[in-house]
Amino acid sequence: AVTRRRRTLVLRLENCLGRSMVRSLAVFLAVLLSPSLRSADHPARPNIIWIMCDDLGYGDLGCFGQKVISTPNLDRLAGEGMRFTNFYAGCTVCRPSRLSLWTGKHMGNTPIWSNAGYQFKPEDVTVAELLQGAG
Repeated sequence: AVTRRRRTLVLRLENCLGRSMVRSLAVFLAVLLSPSLRSADHPARPNIIWIMCDDLGYGDLGCFGQKVISTPNLDRLAGEGMRFTNFYAGCTVCRPSRLSLWTGKHMGNTPIWSNAGYQFKPEDVTVAELLQGAG
């Protein structure tokens, strides 16, 4: 039953996100859920903290080498968790890029192209909803 549920989740993710995004997400989740990385004091399911900032560059945080601006709390989180060094922006403006990230859809498959005029609809499935469905 668990394997069937996982297979269903992967198929839903592939339909929603596309294969390359699913592969990246699968590697990310495999590392988080790996039994060898868990100890007795860690919960069975990982906590995922998703921080989004507009116009934040790679070198703007101390954990990536910033020396002028102090980011001690984010640096501590990065030191205790995972840091990603390969990034992609779905669009050149904020709102469509956020929608692309939240839904996992390529910009060509989203209904907005600018910062105005779109409200989330009930049929818009987000990555958070898919993860919530997995427990």
